[in-house]
Amino acid sequence: MNRTKTTIITKCILFYGIGSHTISAQTARPNIVIIMADDQGWGDLSFNGNQSVSTPHIDRIANEGIHFTNFYVCPVSSPTRAEFLTGRYALRGGVNDVSGGGERLNLDEITIADYFKQAGYATAAFGKWHNGTQYPYHPNARGFDTFYGFCSGHWGNYWNPMLELNGKIVSGKGFIIDDLTNKAIGYIKENKDNPFFIFIPYNTPHSPMQVPDKWWNKVKDRPIRQQTENEDVAFTKAALALTENIDWNVGRIMDTLDELGIDDNTIVIYLSDNGPNSDRWNGEMKGRKGFTDEGGVRSPLFIRWPLKIPAGSKSDQLSGIIDLLPTLLDMTDADRQYVNKLDGITLKSNIFQPGKLTDRTLISYWNNSMSVRMQNYLLDSENKLYDTEKDRSQKEDITDQNKRISEKMKKIKDNYHTEVLSTLPVKDNRPFIIAHPCEEYSKLPARDATAYGNIERSNRYPNSSYFMNWINTSDSICWQVKVEEAGTFEALIYYTCAQEDIGSILHLSIGDNKLISPLTEPNDVPMLGAELDRVPRAESYTKGFAPFSLGKIHLTKGEKTVTLKAGHIPGEEVMYFQMLVLRRM
Repeated sequence: MNRTKTTIITKCILFYGIGSHTISAQTARPNIVIIMADDQGWGDLSFNGNQSVSTPHIDRIANEGIHFTNFYVCPVSSPTRAEFLTGRYALRGGVNDVSGGGERLNLDEITIADYFKQAGYATAAFGKWHNGTQYPYHPNARGFDTFYGFCSGHWGNYWNPMLELNGKIVSGKGFIIDDLTNKAIGYIKENKDNPFFIFIPYNTPHSPMQVPDKWWNKVKDRPIRQQTENEDVAFTKAALALTENIDWNVGRIMDTLDELGIDDNTIVIYLSDNGPNSDRWNGEMKGRKGFTDEGGVRSPLFIRWPLKIPAGSKSDQLSGIIDLLPTLLDMTDADRQYVNKLDGITLKSNIFQPGKLTDRTLISYWNNSMSVRMQNYLLDSENKLYDTEKDRSQKEDITDQNKRISEKMKKIKDNYHTEVLSTLPVKDNRPFIIAHPCEEYSKLPARDATAYGNIERSNRYPNSSYFMNWINTSDSICWQVKVEEAGTFEALIYYTCAQEDIGSILHLSIGDNKLISPLTEPNDVPMLGAELDRVPRAESYTKGFAPFSLGKIHLTKGEKTVTLKAGHIPGEEVMYFQMLVLRRM
């Protein structure tokens, strides 16, 4: 281990008071593996009746455990992840957007990984994080000892992509879902003799719809038996092919647990983060990703624990992503002295007594749209009332016959407005934290920046975007930051630049500290992704961005503006810019 890394770890221990955990007494506790798909609808699984897809390994989790028929997540990605991590509604934790810093989970929130780490578990996450990039929002600061994946909301290339391992930028190997699974399997093998808590948030079937030939060829000529009115059949086939790839990888994880002899005492959970990302069969439910109707927020929830949960169990309990934290802590007898008041409830009694139903309500909110659910009722964003036991398509408004229930649910909406929505700031002004004492690499991606002048973002979806059309010395790229600890840093930019445009003089200023450096090396690479997509994408294509060192810069503590400009531009443009990285020296 290098001196810088050792120093950072030492500082982190002093900063947080982190101590070692004795786990020898905990080895009888069950292991936990949680697998979350991205943009996979409730109806994308053969278990739930889709006749055009085969998901035997995912179905096995349901068939050999328990499945919840009324389980709900959020309409989009980052809020769902925040609610899983905290057992609390996402807005309470500051998660109000999917990019631009609004996806960051407040630092006073204690995560499910924090609890299990404190209980002596080895903790790891492999995949899409989407709750903050910079330390202390980074997964390594939120209870996960190991993180391999990416922190953005979506990624532009699924083959040998740029990823990170515990903060350090690395190159993935092969197709991203297979790679994430390989790393998770390796972690399981390394920790087979100790209890482990592993979160595997896959990033498919989120677009772009890049599908390996092996899986595309299985599906491309298959008829879609349950088509919807506005369906893009090619997109559906790509989504189902990616789902079958996920299923194969789930099978690999299950086989590993069995081969190691730890299958019986491992809790495996499967779910999705929101509704489907296109109009395709979803059990005739109204809505899709981004909507608070049934189709936008209903998710599968399958839980398997062979030693404890009878095979083939089913619960109709109204339940949500906010319930997983208290449920898992309850099932494993881990410490349940919650630091923050939870919105979720434990489902332990519902798991072991599936016929039991607990009276409760759930709130779904996104983009000024709110719905409320009781066990058999949905009050939608327009205050129309539906019987979800009979009418998940939301075709018959039953308000007139159930005015008392309707008024009760409207009052729940009003209380949420008063208690939560009215307290939110008009604009998220939290600065991006850099130079944290526990972090070696501080990353400032284009996603989090504001560009001025002629500079254009590569796509309206910022998460995997970059900047281009940097043509004038008056153009600039800026971030509002807070330097957590003073120090000297190497400044690296991730960029592409044609040979004929080499020679721009770059000016980096962070507060009063400045660095000037010529761009002397070309990185002229073609766009990646178009030849791998099965349908045209809405997001940016990406490029083979490479690092270039601008030199060293000293930072002082405090809130500052980071500005990147060009003092001289000899060619047509400066570069395509993806990210600024500050590495503590």
